[in-house]
Amino acid sequence: MNTKNSRIIAKKELKSLMNEKTIVLAILLQLFIAMFSSFLLVGLASMYNPDSISRYSNIQYPVAYTGEPSDVLTYLRDSNDFVVYEMDLSTAVAALKERKLSAVLWIPNVEPDADDPIKITLYTIQNDIQSSIVNVKLKEILVKYEDRLREIRSDRLTQTPVTIIIPATNPSSDFYEFVYGLLIPMLVFMPAIISGALIIDLITEEYQQNTLETLMSTPVRFTEMIWGKIAACFILVPIQAAGWLLLLMANGIAIKGFVPILLHVSAGSLFLILVGALTALKYRERTNAQFIFSIVIVVLMLFVLAIPMNTANILVRLSVGSIGQEHWLFLILMISAVAILSYITTHYAKRVRMKFV
Repeated sequence: MNTKNSRIIAKKELKSLMNEKTIVLAILLQLFIAMFSSFLLVGLASMYNPDSISRYSNIQYPVAYTGEPSDVLTYLRDSNDFVVYEMDLSTAVAALKERKLSAVLWIPNVEPDADDPIKITLYTIQNDIQSSIVNVKLKEILVKYEDRLREIRSDRLTQTPVTIIIPATNPSSDFYEFVYGLLIPMLVFMPAIISGALIIDLITEEYQQNTLETLMSTPVRFTEMIWGKIAACFILVPIQAAGWLLLLMANGIAIKGFVPILLHVSAGSLFLILVGALTALKYRERTNAQFIFSIVIVVLMLFVLAIPMNTANILVRLSVGSIGQEHWLFLILMISAVAILSYITTHYAKRVRMKFV
């Protein structure tokens, strides 16, 4: 196989990709998001753990207290997070709709030592980030009131409850788990999955646009054309992954094993690209090939994640510097798998080539 011809094909494909506004805008959008990854981190972490965003707010929120007097009113007034207004329910709800209030609490007319449960109604603004913060802060007040009710009604217990002592947790652990356990593996493997799907489009378009016969009449062999397209898709992965990591580091997120991470991502991405190339050569129609490729990716991910020393786990441990030299063994195994798949791809491409001779 003439590598010069493959380089020519790769340059041609990269040039055509750069002329595709959709591809360019997608890459620029990823880089733009990574530039503001601190804001992205706060937003995604709020979905991962809503309690984590409450500590970012140091303002006092206006809330309305309606209904009967209770210890909740005392707790709200003692809190530095709220400004409390006592008013009737209809007026409070109207003010909430106008966003003059952040929340409305309604306390029923039930004595603390009564037999009936106390059902407190909370009104908040729907689909609002501020409501998430207010809910978390109000939760602390309501939990405190719940503990007070348990003390008042403790004489009803027929058995002594078991005391459970839960150790204190570090608030930063949520961000640690989210950034290193989810965000970094997701970001660095996103280009790999995209390139795996992209190789299918590059190969199947030759069939669908009837340009394959024209290529066969040139000095470029079919296998050289396939490997040129694979190279074009592969080059994008380490560039994008490195861009993600550098921008995350610029946003204050420490990443230890920069180069080993890129090596593991490159090997894994080449494996996915080869799977995509084989799928495209087999089915030759974009929709069917993309569907089969998606199923294969899901099965592979489930299989890989079931292995303790999987790629995602290695990336997490590399990024925090908590892994020894054993990750090189996994990299060697991955490269061996890529070599086997490369051999299969080359020989299958030759078989496909024979059908057009």
